[in-house]
Amino acid sequence: MLNDPLANALSLMKNAEHKGKGICVIQPSSKLIGRVLNLLKEKGYISKFEYIDDGKAGTFQVKLIGNINNCGVIKPRYPVKREDLEKWESRYLPARDFGLLILTTTKGIASHEEAKQNGIGGKLLAYVY
Repeated sequence: MLNDPLANALSLMKNAEHKGKGICVIQPSSKLIGRVLNLLKEKGYISKFEYIDDGKAGTFQVKLIGNINNCGVIKPRYPVKREDLEKWESRYLPARDFGLLILTTTKGIASHEEAKQNGIGGKLLAYVY
């Protein structure tokens, strides 16, 4: 039984990275997972991903490049003000300017760096480094 598809997707990617696999298949897919994967691709954590429609929920086939040391979801999904992003960075990331916090904002899925630049807050979804 899947309670949190995003958590399952991130743990699948992390486990595949640690085993040295080049491809990871994430099932079921969702728009949220797709947007998070797109952000990870933009930031250089994964090479590419492809949506495969199987007639059910669909799958994502992700090509890994070995840049993920650790990743996971943040539960509960804390609301974060723009001023408090530094506090959450120090809590979930190992060093300053290393890694990525993923937030859901009013302007869509964004990294903590983009949220700082745009001056917006949101809710914490996940971390990756």
